[in-house]
Amino acid sequence: MAENLARVFADAIAPDPTRPLLTWYDDATGERTELSGATLANWVAKTANLLVDELALGPGSTAGVLLPPHWQTAAVLLGCWSAGLTVAGEPADVDVLFAAVDRAAQVDGWSAGDRYALALDPFALPLRQVPAGFADYVTEVRAHGDHFGAYPPGGPGHVALRARAAARATQWGIRPGDRLLVDVSAHPDPLDWLLAPLAGGATLVLCANPDPARLPARRATEKVTRAVP
Repeated sequence: MAENLARVFADAIAPDPTRPLLTWYDDATGERTELSGATLANWVAKTANLLVDELALGPGSTAGVLLPPHWQTAAVLLGCWSAGLTVAGEPADVDVLFAAVDRAAQVDGWSAGDRYALALDPFALPLRQVPAGFADYVTEVRAHGDHFGAYPPGGPGHVALRARAAARATQWGIRPGDRLLVDVSAHPDPLDWLLAPLAGGATLVLCANPDPARLPARRATEKVTRAVP
């Protein structure tokens, strides 16, 4: 029975679900969003319940994810893994597709019966206009439960991806309790900005479009102990 990859997340928040787990910055927009482990777990559970209860998906199913690094992307990825799905980042025949609204018209090569668009709004507001053929992720996910039951067996690749995440955490010297700064513009792979830090027991300060002039103060304010090379 394949181990579920989302247990990396469960183990990461177990010591203190109330502490800040993921803080998101985008210096191009001025956005700052902070989520505790419990808050992110709520979004993850809602996503997993959407997949299982509404779409009847689970181990053996595949999700396409056309999303840039973002705290909502973390919720989508961890929700998919929690439900036992395999995540595809390249065009494929998938069971469900999650896409940023600005990429909704660029989904050639993807085949999916159910499609969800995300605006990646700082306050997780619903879409003002939903692209044709898509549902609004934020609107749909809010209707689902705040807790997800026991993890099903992980889909193909869960164990291997968890091993890669642990190896990357070791490579970067991440230690439990680290407050890790990640430039997601330089490290867009979820293995780097999400899984490896969680596997190493770190909390995250994720920066998109980082302004070098702001980083020294941010390191001090966020009590950063380590940065991804």
